[in-house]
Amino acid sequence: MTTPPVPAPTSAAAATPAASASVPAASASVPATSASALATVAPSAARSAPKRRRRNPRTPLSPRPSVPLTLVTGLVLVYTLLPLAWLFINATKDQKGLLNSFGLWFADDVNLWDNITRTLSYDDGAFVRWLLNTLLYVVAGAGGATVLAVLGGYALAKFAFPGRRAVFAVVIGAVAVPGTALAVPTFLMFSKMGLTNTPWAVIIPSLISPFGLYLMWVFAAEAVPTELLEAARIDGSGELRTFFRIALPLLMPGTVTVLLFSMVATWNNYFLPLIMIKDPDWYPLTLGLNAWNAQAQTAGGEPVFDLIITGSLLTIVPIVAVFLLLQRYWQSGLAAGSVKE
Repeated sequence: MTTPPVPAPTSAAAATPAASASVPAASASVPATSASALATVAPSAARSAPKRRRRNPRTPLSPRPSVPLTLVTGLVLVYTLLPLAWLFINATKDQKGLLNSFGLWFADDVNLWDNITRTLSYDDGAFVRWLLNTLLYVVAGAGGATVLAVLGGYALAKFAFPGRRAVFAVVIGAVAVPGTALAVPTFLMFSKMGLTNTPWAVIIPSLISPFGLYLMWVFAAEAVPTELLEAARIDGSGELRTFFRIALPLLMPGTVTVLLFSMVATWNNYFLPLIMIKDPDWYPLTLGLNAWNAQAQTAGGEPVFDLIITGSLLTIVPIVAVFLLLQRYWQSGLAAGSVKE
């Protein structure tokens, strides 16, 4: 018996494996094509897309701007600078220009230098004499008050002694008492001592500054580390040397603050010299300018309103200059945070 012959595969069947083999190759070429297309499109899309601005995170040191706070600050700035602008503008006018021009704008003629010259020479140079008197009261009174406040505050903060709580109560009570309430008792006491109508009647009361003493007390307790003082004493440093070489540089910001407060209070002091001094030769600037202002209300008196305004402008110049010069000392202590407790 013969076996029938096996038919040969047709061309279609033979072509099927080849076709099936080409399918993976075609499918493998699709990802490569899409990847190349994405690589080509991605840079152009990145260039066309707008870049987002990265916002800095808000921290306590860089808070978000507040519109109401900005408006309030602007109002305070206008309230502060407007009187100074009025004073400067009107100091450039003569007596006639003060009465015939708008207060917040200049007149036709600018007479600032002429007004300054007349102010310094009017009444035999009374303004210069009053300026020197004021400088004397400030240097002796405010300077002495600052020295006593620094020494007393440092001693109360860094030394333990009996009666310390009583001293603290007295200082706090003295801060609460207004200076005008003590003016009449001080006048009666000084009149019995024969010190009225003398510079001592203004200098001696200015030496006492309860607020400055309290401020230096609190500042010295925080700004001067006790460990630094103990280390200096262990190394053999005396108390005076420790104070001047270690404590005083650390107390400089508080010292400058007390000095500025005392200077402004003494420079603008009006009520105490008013009841203590009757001799115009010992007047400070506050009483002197008030005396010029009173001339217009007396019979036969010469009104000198232009000189009063110019003198007021000259009066504030030293205070502004001192404030700007001492502003660099308003910084933290040199060793703040250097000692770890």
